[in-house]
Amino acid sequence: MTSRFLGITFLSPALVSVILFFLLPVLLTVVFAFTNMSTSTGIMGGDYRIIKDQLRSLPDAGVSNESIEQLETAGFQITETGLAALARNFSADTAEELGRNYMGETFTARRDLERVLRGLDDPIRKTRDRKAAADLFAVTIMGERYDSEASFRTALASTGIDTADHDALVNVAYTGWTWTTDNFRLLLELPSTLRYAMNTAFYVVCTLLFNITFGLFLAISTFYLPAKLANTFRAVWFLPRILPPVLYVLMWSWFTWDNGFIATVTGWFGVPPQNWMMQTSTHAWTVVVLINGFVGASLGMILFSSAIKAIPTSMLYASEVDGANRWQQVRFIILPQMRWPILFMTSYQTLSLLTSFEYILLATDGGPGRGTEVWALAAYHTALNNYGGNLQYGLGAAYALVLVVIGIALSALYLRFFNFKELLIKPRIEQ
Repeated sequence: MTSRFLGITFLSPALVSVILFFLLPVLLTVVFAFTNMSTSTGIMGGDYRIIKDQLRSLPDAGVSNESIEQLETAGFQITETGLAALARNFSADTAEELGRNYMGETFTARRDLERVLRGLDDPIRKTRDRKAAADLFAVTIMGERYDSEASFRTALASTGIDTADHDALVNVAYTGWTWTTDNFRLLLELPSTLRYAMNTAFYVVCTLLFNITFGLFLAISTFYLPAKLANTFRAVWFLPRILPPVLYVLMWSWFTWDNGFIATVTGWFGVPPQNWMMQTSTHAWTVVVLINGFVGASLGMILFSSAIKAIPTSMLYASEVDGANRWQQVRFIILPQMRWPILFMTSYQTLSLLTSFEYILLATDGGPGRGTEVWALAAYHTALNNYGGNLQYGLGAAYALVLVVIGIALSALYLRFFNFKELLIKPRIEQ
C-alpha cells in the first residue's frame, strides 16, 4: 500500500502535466469545434441586435414579410421620453408645444413628423435638425442593443410584431456564439480544404523521407570517421536544431531572397535577380522541405548514431575478418539493427510534421498564393491571424480537431503495423 502511494505521488507531476498540456487543450478544441465562436460573437456570450443588413436574410430564417416591413417602418410616436430628449437637444418651448398638441399620436413616415415640427409656432427650421429631432421619437428596435433575451422580447412586443415571428427574430438577433456542426459541413464544402490536405500530405511525405534518409546517411558516414572529426561534424549539423527558428529562417531568407547569396552569385553570370524562396510554388516547397529537413535530419543523425554505437563491435570485427567491405557492413549488419530507431523517428516525425507550421509561417506564410499552406497553418490563420479581421475560433478548432483525429489514427496504425509490443516484452533469456 505504501509503495503504491509513493508511486502515485511520484507520478502525480506527470499526470498533472498530461491533463493540463494534452487532455485539457484537446477537450477545449473539441468544445470550440462545435461552436460558431469568432471575433464578432466573442467567447463569453453576446447581446441581441438587429441591423439593416440582416433584413435580407430574415425570410430565410422564417420571418414573415409583414414583420420585416414593420421592422423597417416601425413609425414614430410622441412620448414623454422623446419630448424630454427634444427639450434637451433643441428647445423646451418646442417640446412643450409638441406635447400639448400631439401627445401619444403616431406617424407612419418620418416626413409626416418633420412636417409637424416645421409647422409649430416655435419650429425647427433646418432640415438636418428636423430629421435628428424626428429620430428622437422613433419606435424601432433596429440597431438597438439588448442585454438579455427577455428585454429583446419585450421590445419586440412593444413594436406590435407578430408573436409567431419572435422566436426566429431572437435567433437572428443573438450576437453571441451558439452550438453548431456547420464548421465540419463547411470543411467538406470549401474548395481549399482538399488543397490544404494535399499540401499537408506532400509536406509530410517529402520532409519525412528527407529527415530519415539524410539523418541515416549522416549517422553512418560519421560512424566511420575518427572520433574527434565525427563529433565536430555532428555538432555542426546539429546547429539547425538548437538555433531559434526565427534566426534559422532568417539565414535561409538571406540565402534565397532576390538580394541574397544565390541571387548575388548567379548575377555574376548574368542571371536576373529572383527570390529563390517565393518565385514559384516549386521553389517555395523546395526551401520549406530543406528548412524542416535539416532540422529533422539533425535529430535523426544523433539518434541513429547512438543506435549504431550500441551495435556490438565484435560483429563488425568478425565481418572484416570474413572480408566484408563498408557497404556490406552497412547492408547486412547496421541497417537490420536500425529497425526500431527508424520506426521511432518515422512515427515521431510524422506526428510532429502534421502539427508543425512555424518554419512555414516564418519562411513563406503559406505562399505564394497559398501554395505552401498546410492544414495546421490554415487552422492558425483561420483562428488567430487572418487578413479578413474576423477570427473564426470555431472553424479553426475544427481544423485542429481533424488533425487530432488523424494523429490518433496514425499512432494506432504505427503501433499495429510496426508491432511495438516487441519492444515491451521481456528478453527470451528472462522468460
